[in-house]
Amino acid sequence: MFVDKVIVQVRAGNGGNGNVSFRHEKFVNRGGPDGGDGGNGGNVIFEADKDSNTLLNFRYKQELSAQDGEAGGKRRQHGKNGQHLVVQVPVGTIIFAEGEPAGDLTVDGQQLIVARGGHGGFGNAHFISSTRQAPRVAEVGEKGQMFELTLELKLLADVGLLGMPNAGKSTFLSVVSNARPEIADYPFTTLTPNLGVAKVDDKALLIADIPGLIEGASQGKGLGDDFLRHVERTAVLLHLVDSYSDDVVKVYQTIRAELEAYKTELSERPEIIVLTKIEALEPKEVEKKKKALQKLNPDTPVVAISSVANKGVIELLRLAQQKVEARRIVTREREVAVQNSVPIIELAPLAKEKAWRIEKREDSFKLTGTKIEKFAARTNFDSEAGVERLRDIMRKMGIMHELERQRIKPGQRIEIRGAQNHIVY
Repeated sequence: MFVDKVIVQVRAGNGGNGNVSFRHEKFVNRGGPDGGDGGNGGNVIFEADKDSNTLLNFRYKQELSAQDGEAGGKRRQHGKNGQHLVVQVPVGTIIFAEGEPAGDLTVDGQQLIVARGGHGGFGNAHFISSTRQAPRVAEVGEKGQMFELTLELKLLADVGLLGMPNAGKSTFLSVVSNARPEIADYPFTTLTPNLGVAKVDDKALLIADIPGLIEGASQGKGLGDDFLRHVERTAVLLHLVDSYSDDVVKVYQTIRAELEAYKTELSERPEIIVLTKIEALEPKEVEKKKKALQKLNPDTPVVAISSVANKGVIELLRLAQQKVEARRIVTREREVAVQNSVPIIELAPLAKEKAWRIEKREDSFKLTGTKIEKFAARTNFDSEAGVERLRDIMRKMGIMHELERQRIKPGQRIEIRGAQNHIVY
């Protein structure tokens, strides 16, 4: 079963809690703190796999969770890190978070971290200093990231086969490649995209057979625009037209109109018009239909073939290979140009990390900021020592001074995003 769009829940592992522990050994009076740090939570990682061509597995497993880190132990023992969860997805998978593209896996073996595990909390051995010989504070582990992601598969192929239902796409693919699509003499035989590899002299050509389109497909009619997305990543389009159609020009124009309506850029993709099923037609009739199509689109090659008689097929494949190579060169040049021309403007990493913001509310103050939120998330609010440490951090960062400038009153709450609890001033 072919599935090209799914929604999944991903959860990275939580960090393990730090430990509060003191040395208890014979002949050692007042042993120092030796609580170890918690282990980091595992990441959720997507990896592109060339041998996979469907998102079907995610229909049955929609929750993906990495392993949590273990808590720290005595004698400064560091908790074990959680294992990463590596999930294989087909090459050509796009990951969306909150409707926005978050990643695009286009190369076999390419990896993307889609959810990062939480850092392990520090044990009390981490907080010893010249003025704090017996700290009783330890951090809780940071929560791992959680997201709802939409995965969308767009097949990556050199050549995309387009045409009305029963135009001969599946027959052509079965003749030139190792693919074995369903073939029958009725419309809509192909209900899912098929991939096949054609050998062209000493090269390989990856071909995608897109289900037959009808008028209104770009608006979801018939098989709809669900399959049109698979044409987007093909370098060259082979537009197959049944030579037995009453009006080959009208048939061709119908599909061209759907490409234009779906996405203008597709209508500008390099194309070869292929007149199919010519085995039983007179040469004069074939030539007449070719000329009619050529007149409509003078700059596009028009080729006549018979897949079952293997007539004109190898010449078509060679022409397609030439166009694919030319298209790939242009595509690479454009990608480099875009990468070189788009400036990336953002706060310096350190400044961005330290930045914070206070929002005054009716009876409380809301505090946000990457660094302070991390400290708050790792604070054990059941421990007075842990809360006091968080207060010290807020003083050193200048947060308390700003709260006082905004006339915070004793007893008012300070709410920190992501924290398990709040602080009372």
